[in-house]
Amino acid sequence: MTTVAVFVDIQNVYYTVREAYGKNFDYNKFWARVTANREVIKAVCYAIDRGDQKQREFQNILRAIGFEVKLKPFIQRSDGSAKGDWDVGIALDAMEYAEQADVIVLVSGDGDFDLLVQKIRAKHGKKVEVYGVPQLTAASLINAASEFIAIDKALLLN
Repeated sequence: MTTVAVFVDIQNVYYTVREAYGKNFDYNKFWARVTANREVIKAVCYAIDRGDQKQREFQNILRAIGFEVKLKPFIQRSDGSAKGDWDVGIALDAMEYAEQADVIVLVSGDGDFDLLVQKIRAKHGKKVEVYGVPQLTAASLINAASEFIAIDKALLLN
């Protein structure tokens, strides 16, 4: 059976899906699609922790589906800007599991990941599937992927 490792950039997915469709991503539908006839060796969602109850409930839903949830604290800078992304953490985990999985799945439209995807394909010879909102996913990331799968109506909550 094909093995898969899944890495989800929650902030990117949340904002791109909301901007493009005015809806939310359906993690259950996504899980069913990405794990069909595959053995999951790792599945992680990366989020920023603001500490509110609704967010904790969402994280528990993700855990119930089968995801590990990794959290970083939300950092509000003195100038009012905010900091919080998981790019380095996602890259480190994806590189680690690229040695073990047949397929790496990245859910993000962030062009910063194009080098990661290229490296996994070149160094490990693995298939890398990228899920993203087509109009909000960097062309460089789409081009780097073995396969780009559009997040569209089929993967949205009704």
